[in-house]
Amino acid sequence: MVNEINYQEGDIILCRVIDIVKTNVFVETLDGLKGSIVMSEIAPGRIRNIRDYVVPNKIIACKVMSIRDNHLFLSLRRVKLSEQKEVLEYYKKEKSYEGIIKTISKNSEGIIKKINKKYSLREFLDDSKENPKILLEFFTEEEAEKLGKIISSKKGKDKEIKKEFSMTCVSPNGLEIIKNILGKYEGIKYLGNSNYVITKKSPDLKKADQEIREITKIIEESAEKSKCTFVLKNK
Repeated sequence: MVNEINYQEGDIILCRVIDIVKTNVFVETLDGLKGSIVMSEIAPGRIRNIRDYVVPNKIIACKVMSIRDNHLFLSLRRVKLSEQKEVLEYYKKEKSYEGIIKTISKNSEGIIKKINKKYSLREFLDDSKENPKILLEFFTEEEAEKLGKIISSKKGKDKEIKKEFSMTCVSPNGLEIIKNILGKYEGIKYLGNSNYVITKKSPDLKKADQEIREITKIIEESAEKSKCTFVLKNK
């Protein structure tokens, strides 16, 4: 039976390396779909040893380039570091939650399957921190109480995201203009030569990345209105 493909071009997904044949890497998504990566999409430049990048059974983050005949054509080199961190953190959190469920229920596999049919396991259990009653949809009262206590006691460690940008202004009071624009936001440091870095920390990597994107967009718009030059590096 062929699994239904729920992915689109541009999606960043996790895959397990199945085999390496000459210049092709064959992978399988965590939900069982087949895919492959050609040598040119492993890494930029000349590759001397493909096993420096991929080995069988390794979990890697890939970008979906195209889908044909239920086969995913993927890229490793086009995945940004922030995207790689995000999907790997998501995977680790889900595995952690699966482990917790196994400690409180004898029917853990069945419960996990039921949750995944309706929700994302991670998002469902994250939401349960604010609304513990939703656990009763899949767990007994005793199991829900145990699970709620374990999840609420696990405080996620802050993840850090950084973005560098440059900003210049040729106006006589250019320095003052830049200070007024950037001074509204925390976590911005001057690196020298008109370069800056903005840092955000959050247990939710996706949330931190979104906050930085929103802030840098506002800064860019403010810079344009003030006739300053703004360049975001490593978008």
